[in-house]
Amino acid sequence: MKTLVVGKERIETSSEELKARRRPMKTQILSRLTAIALIATTTTSHAQENVMDNYTASYIAMPAADGQIEAFAEFLVSAAPLVKETEPGTELWFALQDNDTLAIFDVFVDEGARNTHFSGVVADALNENADALVAGGWDAGVVANINTSNVLSAKAPVDLYSATTATYISIEAAPGKAGELAALLTAAGPIVAETEPKTLFWVALQIDENNFAIYDIFADNSGRETHFAGEVAGLLKAQASDLVKGGWEDGVVANVRNFDILAIK
Repeated sequence: MKTLVVGKERIETSSEELKARRRPMKTQILSRLTAIALIATTTTSHAQENVMDNYTASYIAMPAADGQIEAFAEFLVSAAPLVKETEPGTELWFALQDNDTLAIFDVFVDEGARNTHFSGVVADALNENADALVAGGWDAGVVANINTSNVLSAKAPVDLYSATTATYISIEAAPGKAGELAALLTAAGPIVAETEPKTLFWVALQIDENNFAIYDIFADNSGRETHFAGEVAGLLKAQASDLVKGGWEDGVVANVRNFDILAIK
């Protein structure tokens, strides 16, 4: 037992309490966030904070045909105004590029809006031009690469049109851990909103029973670096060996794909 003197008061403090007070702040934060994530499995309170409850999304990464990278990119840029004019149920739409791969990521107010998108004027135009622009054409280059998902949690977009870069991360749950991983990702949205002003939009997705994804955008690379050093990334890293197939390095880091943003609806 040690005695601390505070002003005129003497406070008896055990060695165990002193150790607890010296515990690194990072450990305390991770413990708090883990508790939040686990609570999410038994409470509906997180739904009140989910700004995109019942929303759906899609992600399509498409390899450009030989010599068609620039033409494909120009096509996607020209599509953004059409989406805005003709698809009110498409809440967000991003045209992306990573070297010779072009991609579309979009968020819809519901599944019906997603179905409308895939039968809309932009989808029709891409179908018509796919043989020329996309390696594999429409079926092998576009349709085969469509990943549809449901939104688990999100940070509402801020300063949307200042974004220049985006990240998409696919994550597979470890056997028997899908529910816990979904709970962690669901709890993460409000935390990103509270702690990451440089993350301009963040969304966690569930693709199927065992597969998940995270999509986020930043004004520049410094925003991305801040995000990957943040509380949610720390929580996921701490839990990855248990929740993610392949753990942190092979199950998360290896599946990070960074894009330049070409256009936004």
